[in-house]
Amino acid sequence: MSDTPKDVVTVSLEGTDKTATLPLLHGTMGPPVADIRKLYADMGVFTFDPGYGGTAACASKITYIDGDEGILLHRGYPIDQLAEESSFLEVAYLLLNGELPTAAEAAEFHKGVTHHTMVHEQLRNFFQGFRRDAHPMAVMCGVVGALSAFYHDSLDITNHDHRNISAFRLIAKLPTIAAWAHKYSIGQPFMYPRNDLSYAANFLYMMNAVPAEPYEVNPVLARAMDRILILHADHEQNASTSTVRLAGSTGANPFACIAAGIASLWGPAHGGANEAVLKMLAEIGHKDNIPEFIAKVKDKSSHIRLMGFGHRVYRNYDPRAKIMQQTCHEVLDELGIKDEPMLDLALELEHIATTDPYFVERKLYPNVDFYSGIILKAMGIPTSMFTVLFAVARTAGWISQWQEMIEDPANRIGRPRQIYTGAPLRDYVPIDKRG
Repeated sequence: MSDTPKDVVTVSLEGTDKTATLPLLHGTMGPPVADIRKLYADMGVFTFDPGYGGTAACASKITYIDGDEGILLHRGYPIDQLAEESSFLEVAYLLLNGELPTAAEAAEFHKGVTHHTMVHEQLRNFFQGFRRDAHPMAVMCGVVGALSAFYHDSLDITNHDHRNISAFRLIAKLPTIAAWAHKYSIGQPFMYPRNDLSYAANFLYMMNAVPAEPYEVNPVLARAMDRILILHADHEQNASTSTVRLAGSTGANPFACIAAGIASLWGPAHGGANEAVLKMLAEIGHKDNIPEFIAKVKDKSSHIRLMGFGHRVYRNYDPRAKIMQQTCHEVLDELGIKDEPMLDLALELEHIATTDPYFVERKLYPNVDFYSGIILKAMGIPTSMFTVLFAVARTAGWISQWQEMIEDPANRIGRPRQIYTGAPLRDYVPIDKRG
């Protein structure tokens, strides 16, 4: 970001002589940004931007999105190249450190992660406090938040080594915690991590293996899981990432901040979107019912939404969806799934929605949630675990964003303002004189 802006925006308050000159800041890519920090001091007014759709809350070097062009870059690298050529741990290293690792750096990073895949043995007992039918995301919120009680030896956020250890612990332990949340819900024994496996393969092993039987991870499914993790690793200043940054701005420990991010991710409009896709498919029921459903989607008075299509940021095709579509067909072919009614329904819906002029003109293309829901269902992963997988992946981005914020000298506690629309100043009325 340029420290010496070449342009300014001048704002005047009609009916007064108040004006403000706002620097126009330029990033490496993207539109210029008016720096409004002195607007209140100079003119006594705030800005109003519900949902922060037109507000840059921070400066970041991690992820760049151009929604109009369908571009997603991590540290400058296109997401499709990373998903095709890289691995999740390599992408995590990139997000954290700014550059792709050398062979030696990659080996050292992998060693650092595998060193922390185990969780404190007493944490096993923590799971017993939850009901068996608890939603895995509820378990994730509680267990991840409790990590600071088990690993309080490295909570000094001003200490570089402590921040690094916490980053390793979070990236390494989230798959273990997530897999255990699943095992607990179905009454199976917890499986300890296998550090001889890749990050994605180890997660599938802990999710599916049982002590009494041998379990071999299918390499096609492991690669699919790795791609899912890469494609969800970071996505700029979305709701959960902004939550992590806002919590972190208070000086809260990283485990608490990531737990806050998990809670935010749980919402159906955010991380729960792929669950909503399968719910929609279940409600349609059969591909013969698609024309009737599409007609309802086009009727605005019906309030029926086409879940898994379109995106808040992307006004063009979601770049992650193209990779996920390819992965989806690879998984279906590997598993020999040809006559699964819900999957047939999903593929037919995809075809209709991508050829119907109504959706094409509105650029309501399939997004990453549409295909990831199909893939995860085909792999036998329960719907309740979909958002948990999202959290496992996004932890790499969250902790990278948290570290960047903590290391920024300009970091301040987040404190949005508001337009107050309540009652004006009034005097207290004793209870015997009210109404």
